[in-house]
Amino acid sequence: MSNLETSEKTNLFGLSIPELEDFVVSIGLEKFRAKQIYKWIYTKNSRDFDEITDLSKKAREILKEKAQLGELTLIAREISNDGTEKFLFATSEGEKVESVLMYFDDQSSHSACISSQVGCAVACPFCATGTLGFKKNLSAAQIAEQIQFMQNISDKRIDNVVYMGQGEPLNNYDNVVKSINIIREDIGIGVRHITVSTSGVIHRIEQLGDLDLQITLALSLHDPTDEGRDFLVPINKKWPVFEVIESLKDYYNKTNRRVTIEYVMLKDVNDSDEKAQQLGYLIKDLHCHVNLIPYNQTDVHDPFQRSSNAQIKSFKNILMKTSFNKTVTIRKERGHDINAACGQLANKHA
Repeated sequence: MSNLETSEKTNLFGLSIPELEDFVVSIGLEKFRAKQIYKWIYTKNSRDFDEITDLSKKAREILKEKAQLGELTLIAREISNDGTEKFLFATSEGEKVESVLMYFDDQSSHSACISSQVGCAVACPFCATGTLGFKKNLSAAQIAEQIQFMQNISDKRIDNVVYMGQGEPLNNYDNVVKSINIIREDIGIGVRHITVSTSGVIHRIEQLGDLDLQITLALSLHDPTDEGRDFLVPINKKWPVFEVIESLKDYYNKTNRRVTIEYVMLKDVNDSDEKAQQLGYLIKDLHCHVNLIPYNQTDVHDPFQRSSNAQIKSFKNILMKTSFNKTVTIRKERGHDINAACGQLANKHA
């Protein structure tokens, strides 16, 4: 079975126009039909051949027999009180994966948080996805299709994409890069509106820098010391803090793109003023923006607690002072009531 196929049918989502042309000719349709199908897939987010009214009924029947418009199946859709939507999908292999569609009252744009793997091997103790363990890498088409599926269901145009759902994106490097190209070239979302988050896979950060895709790279740091990060982000035992920060500096030098430092705020764990000072000195010479993330509880037996608003504000003020002069934001909480907030994705639904 080729990588263009799922089960007995060819998945047309994720194929380029030349690949679509080869396919339609192989099943006896005219070559120019490929561009018509392409338009319906990416401009109209179609998932049903019967919607493609440019084609004859006979052509649509042939396509339904030989092909499919994507392979993900929707299991559940939940809508938060704040308008955030969480989607639980099944892959053709029967694995489950989640995606989130976010709305902000003060913005006209819509953002998608997508997954790159089923589960995650990094096993950060404050993240629900880590409890699943690693199950499989998603294909490039499966990653990008999450966006198209959400647009189809919600009838909303997605403007921004963050690879911050399930998985460590750079542990699925080849498929993530391919999916970025699908999102850019086919779905039509500019690369400067795409953010890839990583826990610090250094050799892949180097490769990503060499590609100079002009995306935003975000580091899930969560502690400025090796001792603290060994516990919170176990991958740190392989790639220590200082080495990861140096790789981000190299990334900036190659791409001239400011990176983002993500830092979840855990009460009495990593939120002290001393930690803020240590973080400030660690990233002082790095062109970066810091995003402080109020912690979202993942389980009733969760040992972690959210930092107080006062302590988050104190942490922020230290990083913004003259000696460090960093731009710092506090992430807006979205979808907490449906377990769709940062760190809560564990394939659960009501």
